[in-house]
Amino acid sequence: MKQVLIPALLIAWPVLVGAQDFSGNFAAEAISFPNPARFPNQLSDDLSLSFQPRLVGDWNDGDDNWSIELFMRAGSKDENRNHNDIRELLWLHLSGDNEWRVGINTMFWGVTETRHLVDVINQIDLVEGIDGEDKLGQQMIHLKHYQDWGVLDFLVLPGFRERNFPGENGRPRFPLVVDDSQTIYASADGKDHVDYSFRFSQTYDELDIGLSFFKGTNRQPELIPGLGATGQPVLIPLYLQMTQYSIDAQLTTEEWLWKLEMIYRDTKARSYLAFTGGFEYTFYNIFDSDINLGSLVEYSYDSREAPLRDIFDRDLFIGARLAFNDAQSSELLAGYVVDTEKGSRTFRLEASRRFGNSWKGTLEMQLFPYIADDDLLIVFEDDDYLLLELARYF
Repeated sequence: MKQVLIPALLIAWPVLVGAQDFSGNFAAEAISFPNPARFPNQLSDDLSLSFQPRLVGDWNDGDDNWSIELFMRAGSKDENRNHNDIRELLWLHLSGDNEWRVGINTMFWGVTETRHLVDVINQIDLVEGIDGEDKLGQQMIHLKHYQDWGVLDFLVLPGFRERNFPGENGRPRFPLVVDDSQTIYASADGKDHVDYSFRFSQTYDELDIGLSFFKGTNRQPELIPGLGATGQPVLIPLYLQMTQYSIDAQLTTEEWLWKLEMIYRDTKARSYLAFTGGFEYTFYNIFDSDINLGSLVEYSYDSREAPLRDIFDRDLFIGARLAFNDAQSSELLAGYVVDTEKGSRTFRLEASRRFGNSWKGTLEMQLFPYIADDDLLIVFEDDDYLLLELARYF
């Protein structure tokens, strides 16, 4: 029913709701894996289509606004990638120093490039990419209060979104498929648990700082071994309750950007500290051109003992960002991540460019040139890939 309902709404909504602005994009995505698959039935290439429309409108002289943003992907050889999601279904009310947002929303907290520790409101849409940049919409009641001394965010989050994982044909993936039909929750309320969060943010001259608190269901599940419906080994997601205290800060001094994200996370199983920090230095108008070159360095630390650490446990990122500042908005970001303990190395490149007024091309390359045998990333060792996307915006 859902597979039929959402496409129908995509077509009918601009007429039904009288949208004052209807925008979005259609995109074709092709991905190729040059190396043989590590596990049976994994794909070697894939082609899929996505559709992401956005509708907005307002009333009450602009004090009340509504917005709808949907996402749909179809045609992938990995059945778990064929999915629909409501990224945004939101009512915004402006009243003096307050902004009320009620509905489904996607939001971002944090400043660092490689790892988004502070950003815990939305669940990651993992089947859309391993970089964690894509998110599932989150139900919320959100009050943002503005004062001269800072901005306060109060969030009540009724309802939990489970993380999605690649299926048997998916790539890259873990050796065992994740069986989300057996998902376990530490809370008796399960996915109906009500989470909440509080955040203070302010700018002091060149310093932007945020202090956040979150209590609720951990967005990152632990994966425990189990058996599937036919007795095959699988991984079962376990969602613990957590309390998280965090700080994010960015200091801007001429060509320098100094960045830090730090968290202390407490669960029934364990407590730990993690941080990512570093800098970005920008060379402007290199070779007397309009091109800016940013050099990036970040270090990530996780206090947990192996094998419970995050993938970014003692890792150093060294990269560069090129902004061509041309009419086509051409951009390129590339960088190496080096595990300072194990010596593992990964390389990632992202590039994009507009064509005309309505088209945009995106290239993404992920390489695993060396992975140590005792590194969690060893399961992705053969999963180098090249991804190309062509999107038509309207």
